[in-house]
Amino acid sequence: MRFLAIDVETANADRSSICAIGAVLFEDGAPVREWYSLVDPEDYFDWINVEIHGIDEEQVIGAPKFPQALEAVVSMAPEGIAISHTSFDPVSINRATAKYCCDPWRVTWLDSARIARRAWPDRFAACGYGLASVASFLGIEFSHHNALEDARAAGLVVCRASDSTGLNIEEWLERVKRPIFPDTARAISLEGNPEGAFHGEAIVFTGALEIPRREAAALAAKAGFDVLPGVSKKTSVLVVGNQDARKLHGHQISSKHKKAEELIKSGHPVQIITEADFFSLVGGVV
Repeated sequence: MRFLAIDVETANADRSSICAIGAVLFEDGAPVREWYSLVDPEDYFDWINVEIHGIDEEQVIGAPKFPQALEAVVSMAPEGIAISHTSFDPVSINRATAKYCCDPWRVTWLDSARIARRAWPDRFAACGYGLASVASFLGIEFSHHNALEDARAAGLVVCRASDSTGLNIEEWLERVKRPIFPDTARAISLEGNPEGAFHGEAIVFTGALEIPRREAAALAAKAGFDVLPGVSKKTSVLVVGNQDARKLHGHQISSKHKKAEELIKSGHPVQIITEADFFSLVGGVV
């Protein structure tokens, strides 16, 4: 759980016009070092931006230019993971880096808004996943649109999400690549091969698989299974991905898994097997 949380403010609509940078280094769930500076964007200030963050031309007189500010930020974390809330900040830093022909900062960006959507998928449908909404829900107090305060709040969102889900920072890098609700991702239906050994049986997949779900579905159909998008009384087999149950957004088992267990209790012969068992099952007939 070591990462650097970053936030920037811009002077105008040009993302490269950075006029303030805040950076907070987190280790083991807590901030351990902070850095903040105004930045001379060498550009004009739009009144709309000034209204938002309160920084104007006079305040940045004598402030460092972006290359000097970037050097200070990079010294805190030359590599590793950088956290931002939405893509605004990495885009701004990358464009300013190109504008000044600076060496690229070799970090992996991770969006705390995408993390929040997966940690609490049903919480913010009405108000959205803006930093103010998420921080308010989590009881994080901060002064919005101050780059240092925003960076600290974004980092705390990640720490709270990890506490809530049990996922560490490396696991979040993988989790944000997957759908918010893994169980509803790209439902696939295929008819089974009539010559297959399992023709007449129906199979359903749930959870994150080691191979793309479409490939697993193709293997099942070739073996004769009808591939169904959801569990029903027609289901013969439910395949559960080889995954840590903590990754099922706070639940011990998926909704499909729960439905299969309910069917079993009511007398329907549904087999629940792992992904590894599935490969063993179809390996000898495909």
